[in-house]
Amino acid sequence: MGGLESLSPGTDPDRPIHIVFVGAGAVGCFYASRLHHPSHNIHVSLIARSNYKALAEHGVQLQTHTFGDYTFRPHAVFPSVAAAAANPSPSGAGPHEWDYIIVTTKALPDRSDDSALIAPLVSANSCIVLIQNGVGVEQPYRTRFPATPIISAVTVISAEQTSPGTVRQNRWTRIHIGPYSDSASFSPPSDKATASYPRGDDTTGALTPTGASPSPSTTTGNNNTNSSSSSSSSSTPHPTSAALQQAGAHRAALLSDWWTRLGQIRDVDLAADETALQTIRWHKLCINAAFNPSAVLAGGRGNADMARDAELRAHLAGVMREIWAAAPQVLGRAFPASLAGPEKILRSTERNVGSKPSMLLDWEAGRPMEIEVILGNPVRIARARGVEMPRLQTLYALLRSAQEVREGGKKGRAEKGKL
Repeated sequence: MGGLESLSPGTDPDRPIHIVFVGAGAVGCFYASRLHHPSHNIHVSLIARSNYKALAEHGVQLQTHTFGDYTFRPHAVFPSVAAAAANPSPSGAGPHEWDYIIVTTKALPDRSDDSALIAPLVSANSCIVLIQNGVGVEQPYRTRFPATPIISAVTVISAEQTSPGTVRQNRWTRIHIGPYSDSASFSPPSDKATASYPRGDDTTGALTPTGASPSPSTTTGNNNTNSSSSSSSSSTPHPTSAALQQAGAHRAALLSDWWTRLGQIRDVDLAADETALQTIRWHKLCINAAFNPSAVLAGGRGNADMARDAELRAHLAGVMREIWAAAPQVLGRAFPASLAGPEKILRSTERNVGSKPSMLLDWEAGRPMEIEVILGNPVRIARARGVEMPRLQTLYALLRSAQEVREGGKKGRAEKGKL
């Protein structure tokens, strides 16, 4: 799997390591800043959009609760994936490939395929890291890059970009990381392994039944999608799940070491195995799938406000209990006793006065929401295993409809303005 595999956690790279973050929002900029260590031969670059000019000129100004105030000056800042793929080493240090491609954008599979977006960056030595919300986010990448190590990551952090290029970290730094091979795929009963499952209008590759053939248009048989010598998927043997887990676990251990030993983040948790990481993803749904859509549908109420309202509190607890009951059936493993249950989450949320969940912020700003990965995917993945989630399905149906109606109204007004 390339030169990185010779490194062991606790050692420094014997050659330059180049890491690129796709998405330069608050979360991406914070974790990038704690991973950039040129004196240890680890170089981090950013791909930015709306804040590109500020980052390119001044770097990232960080105001953190944990590490104080400091400026992060990336190795390079690019305005697009195309620019990072065409000229990965603008400093003149010589050509290189991206060793780690860390995706921190919002997961919007109903709007775009981010696995296709990053394809120009992926080479034979690359590892893809997904720091994104929801479940099922990994499978489109696994389908497109069947031989590339993938690391899945779940964060618990409060951070915001207060102005272009300025990031404030308010609380927490925890990040859970672990390898991903194919655990977010459907695993239907063996007698239905070849059945065709309804996928809806806005589903993602996360819903491809295990053993099914990926779409030829989204699959490469070789990690290097830019290579003219790439073989077809039919002629290139793909690594086994065990091999992908081993490679992903090694890369995750390196990241954990760099973030902990060099970046001084004390709560980087390395998942014991692939299912353990997916368990963390489903546990985070207890917060995201309960509070995010409810804040929008309740008319714009914040988290603490909802938790203090008797009827909304009962509703939120019901959603969380539904996830708590469904996840062990989906994953084959119960939530660890160390993870906060619904009542503890609600009590903690009561103190989070003034906090608005991300879906509400997106709704108020007229942006698309992460409906599919937080609501749609868990409903469909659970259903494929014979588990219904009626509360989550109701939230999904109502919120998706609300977004479609609003966007249809915008489209109608735009068309009317053209007359």
